[in-house]
Amino acid sequence: MKTRSFNLTTEPWLKVISLADNQEKTVSLIELFENAQSYRELSGEMRSQDLAILRFLLAILTTVYSRFDPKGEPYPWLKLDKDSLKDIEKVDEDDQLIRRQISKDLLNTWKQLYGQNGEGHFTKIVTTYLRRYNQRFDLFGESPFYQVGERDYNRLVPTNKQISGSEGPGKVAIKQMNRQISESGNKPSLFSPKTPEFKNQLKLDELTRWLISYENYSGVTDKTKINMSAKYSVSSGWLYKLNPVYATGDNLFQTLMLNLILINQNRTNRPYTPQKPVWEYSVAQYISKREKMLQPDNLAELYTVWSRMLHINWSKNGDPTIFSAGLPMFDSAAAFIEPMTTWRVRKEDGKHVPAEKRLSTMGTAMWRNFGQYVPLETDNHEFEKAKPGIVKWLKQLKEADGIPQKTRLTLASADLIRDDNAASQMPAAEIFDDMQIDADVLFDEDPSAAQKWPDRIEDMIVLTQKIGSDYWRFAANIGRLRNVDDRSFANKMIAEFYDGLNVPFKNWLRSLNNIDDRDTQSNDWKKKLKDYVQEVADEVIQSSSPRDMTGFVDVNGVIDKNKGLVNIFTINNQFRTQVFRDMG
Repeated sequence: MKTRSFNLTTEPWLKVISLADNQEKTVSLIELFENAQSYRELSGEMRSQDLAILRFLLAILTTVYSRFDPKGEPYPWLKLDKDSLKDIEKVDEDDQLIRRQISKDLLNTWKQLYGQNGEGHFTKIVTTYLRRYNQRFDLFGESPFYQVGERDYNRLVPTNKQISGSEGPGKVAIKQMNRQISESGNKPSLFSPKTPEFKNQLKLDELTRWLISYENYSGVTDKTKINMSAKYSVSSGWLYKLNPVYATGDNLFQTLMLNLILINQNRTNRPYTPQKPVWEYSVAQYISKREKMLQPDNLAELYTVWSRMLHINWSKNGDPTIFSAGLPMFDSAAAFIEPMTTWRVRKEDGKHVPAEKRLSTMGTAMWRNFGQYVPLETDNHEFEKAKPGIVKWLKQLKEADGIPQKTRLTLASADLIRDDNAASQMPAAEIFDDMQIDADVLFDEDPSAAQKWPDRIEDMIVLTQKIGSDYWRFAANIGRLRNVDDRSFANKMIAEFYDGLNVPFKNWLRSLNNIDDRDTQSNDWKKKLKDYVQEVADEVIQSSSPRDMTGFVDVNGVIDKNKGLVNIFTINNQFRTQVFRDMG
């Protein structure tokens, strides 16, 4: 009987958009890295899936180019094993000269790869590495990709959770792994893109994409866990816990490069970190490491972190039965090794943890939280430390002349938002957002703090949100005038208010450059904002009813503190007066 194989290094499974004809095609790992500059972007089933796969690809690149220069030569300060291609001796980073050389070499590697204006390409050493580890990238075989064998699975789970062939507890259906469906055995998905008879059918290339995605976005419905002396709760996937942010370029090569962080952003005195992607561990080594619940200290390990130990049994007909066991997850507090998230302060202990979008906040655009992404002069040390690592890396590249001053940077977010049921945490919505800004604006080096663009932009956002608060009160008063639930009415109107501002603000942000007069451009946004506010208020007035115009005497002073007559016109005048004050 022929041994089955689906090797990700040579079999097509990655969906991309070709720049030549704008058509979708499916490519292998080796083909993707050899031709990344010819593809516009990843094109999987979901944006969030693309992000999970982007991180997987970055784990490969980070591992390779932290060990080898573009010519495929090991760095002189690093000793590698010729067979495994792993570093085998600790790098002496106590020597300041060696630390400087490490930073210089890694930055030079990045710059040589990126080329002039991002017109470079990846080199043969990536293919060499993939061929060395090709057995770990096969969906089948003794060490199947992102899986464990049946013997390892049974060794690591309780006796009553052990399996035999396709029989046993802990099964997870394909329709549950497929985040376009996310259907358990208890509750059907009403708006599934597939009919019931096809929900559990996937071709191998799509199964591979969902396999990577599921490790990043698993919920908490699993009943099987690995054996551990310490008690732990089944955790959701790591990427599920983040408010993601990453950079995108004009093509897939640029996107990969802009996110390829080769120098440790957390320890300035330790620029080099040995990379340990999951495929370089044995199953026993990896599970032993996870049992200690230690935060990864390297990006390759973080980008390939498992939330589940999976085993796939294949029938004679080629149908998969998937078994899943929950793994313990490390604490997210101060996990600044993660570069692709914004942060918030946890109320319980004051520690920084990754921010997370909820259903209640999914309508808030990225630009409204500009200060969470970008360093500001007003930041103290703790807030500066809690800026996304990817933004810090882009700043380092700009300062090292790795990217041209006029480069237009795009910060993007692809977020799979879970439901509010803590017992399941099933996907409820997916959102994508971005904002574009010139590098010399984002990292403005004007010596005058008052003139620095990031702080000026933040000032305009603060002003916009103040006007938004005015509009919310205006809408709430209209709701009271109409005798409807004022909060619900105001929340609906403020959502529409900001939806109408998203495009104008993003266009204004994209138009900025470092030779602009700051006052002129700030006043330009103020005028746009003022005109917009007048326009939306006029629309409300024009849709008013006779009852709105007649109004009533506000005997309780809720709208009018003087307890006089209130109607659509008095409320509008009150609103315009407040806007005039706030606009200065």
